[in-house]
Amino acid sequence: MKIGCFSSSTPITAISPQRFERAQRFLNTQHVTLVTGALTGQRDGYRSGTINARAAELNALIHDDSIDVLMATIGGSNINAILPAIDWDYLNQHPKVVVGYSDVTALLLAVQVKAPRCRVIYGPALVASLGEWAPLVAFTWQSFLSVALANGQSAITVQAPAKWTDEACNWETFERNKRMQTNTWGFTTQPTLSGRLMGGNLNTMAGVIASPYFPQLQPGDILLIEDAEKDAATVEKNFMMLKLAGVLDSVSGVLLGKHALFDDAGTKRRPVDILLEVMGNQPLPIIYDYDSCHTVPMISTPLGSYATIDARRQTITFEQF
Repeated sequence: MKIGCFSSSTPITAISPQRFERAQRFLNTQHVTLVTGALTGQRDGYRSGTINARAAELNALIHDDSIDVLMATIGGSNINAILPAIDWDYLNQHPKVVVGYSDVTALLLAVQVKAPRCRVIYGPALVASLGEWAPLVAFTWQSFLSVALANGQSAITVQAPAKWTDEACNWETFERNKRMQTNTWGFTTQPTLSGRLMGGNLNTMAGVIASPYFPQLQPGDILLIEDAEKDAATVEKNFMMLKLAGVLDSVSGVLLGKHALFDDAGTKRRPVDILLEVMGNQPLPIIYDYDSCHTVPMISTPLGSYATIDARRQTITFEQF
């Protein structure tokens, strides 16, 4: 496998060189060839480069036909700025696996619209995910491989990790073992949901929701939404954005990811409580605390796949991706 990494927003390879090097070493142990984008090690204040430079970096990797996977180094806040400059036609004619999470949601959604022959995975980012310490990195990587290397026709069932954490320690250097929590998925009205799985990071959706880069949702779809490090007011605002935009009227259920480092602002409300309040009397089933999000380890989720989620068994099955 050959992975091309790009820095579409936060200049993480410049900010966290030790974690970047750790991710490179991990991929070496997995016999993966890494092609680094032109902005690796570069920084332009809050971003890795200008809008044009970031688009050019990604386009160069798109045009490299030896690359199998396009993987973001991390997320950030402004990948949506480069979407108009991407060579969508070439990418669709020479499809690749495209993977990332958080801010990379905007690119993943756009690929589904503009280059639908690509396989799109809400999954690990190079530095953020594969720079994680053992043993947590192993689950995340194996989950990614199970999806990326599958033929897309046979069903794949993934068991949730037994334990998870959202602790922020050990980013650059090792401090201590993270405190792990026993995993549990919850549900509101029914323990299983099935349908085409679409979505990604909730906060990022605000930057593309009314644009040509946001997919058309269909009746029967399951909406995946997750976020990190937001307070209750921001979460309420973003949930209401979905409601006002008609998104919650277009889907048949919600798969809500764990919210890493959520700030309840002293209310003791969980994100699912806020979503239920926003929905009001809308009878939309929710399965919550799914593990494809900013917590670790991470399940890789192929967007656009037909998925069956079982909250009691804590399994998700992907088909047709």
